Amino acid sequence: MRIMFLNQAPRDPRTTDEDVREIETLLRGYASPGTEIVYGFCDDFPGAMVHEVLGKAQALNGLAHVMEAPAIIQRITWAAENGFDAVIQSNTFDPGVEGGRLAVRIPVIGLFRTALAVASTICDRIAILGPLESDLPSAWRSICAYHMDHVVVGMRGLGIYSADMKKRKAEIFDRTVALVKELIRDKGAECIIPLGGKLIPYLVDPAELEKATGAPVLNTKAIGIQFAEMCVRQGIVHSPLAYPPSPAKHIHFMQKLYD
Repeated sequence: MRIMFLNQAPRDPRTTDEDVREIETLLRGYASPGTEIVYGFCDDFPGAMVHEVLGKAQALNGLAHVMEAPAIIQRITWAAENGFDAVIQSNTFDPGVEGGRLAVRIPVIGLFRTALAVASTICDRIAILGPLESDLPSAWRSICAYHMDHVVVGMRGLGIYSADMKKRKAEIFDRTVALVKELIRDKGAECIIPLGGKLIPYLVDPAELEKATGAPVLNTKAIGIQFAEMCVRQGIVHSPLAYPPSPAKHIHFMQKLYD
C-alpha cells in the first residue's frame, strides 16, 4: 500500500532530504507494517507567497488555503495516476480535499474532517485548538460545512506560530495545557482536536497533553493515516453520488485552455 502524505505548499529549498526523512519516519510510525508513506509537495504556483506573507504577519486566516487548492488537486491527480492508493492532505484545515475528491477515484483524506468524525464517536462535546485566533473563523466554516457544529462547543487559538517554535516547545506545551483545561472547565469539552500539525503532534506529543489534562487530545496525523489504510483495505472511496467522477486526467490540470 502506498499513501502520499501531501504538504499543502511547495518544497522550501531550505528543506533538506534529511528533514523530509525525519517527517516520513514519524509518519511511518503511525502506519501498519508494509504501508509506504511518501511525504509529497505541491509544485510551486503563482500565489504561493500568500502563505508566507500571512504567516510572517501572524494573520493566517484561510486565504492561503484557497490559493493553494488548485496546486493540491493537481498533485492529487498525479498521485492517482502514479501508483498511490490514497492521498492524505497534511494540513489540518483540509485545503483542496473537496476538489481532489471530484478529480480522482482513490481515497482523499482530510485530517480535520476525519478527526471530527472520530472524536464524535468517543464523546459528545468537542473543542478545537488552532495555532492562531485568526485561524478559527475559517475552521468554524469547515465545521459547519461538515455538519458538526452541534458537537463543537468551543475553540481557542494558541497564539504561538513562529519560526522558532522548536525553541518554544515547553511554552507551547504549557500554553496548550492551560487552554485545554479552560475548555474543559468553561465549555464542558470532552475531547480536543488540535489543528496545526507543526505544533501537535510534530513538536508536542498529544499523549503527553492527555496525561496533563485528563482529556483525549487527538493525533490527527495518526488518525488520518490509519483511516486511509482502512479505506484502502476495505475498498472504501468517497461516494460517486456525492462526488460525481471526472474524466479529466492529470495532464489536463497542467494545460491552459489557450496558448
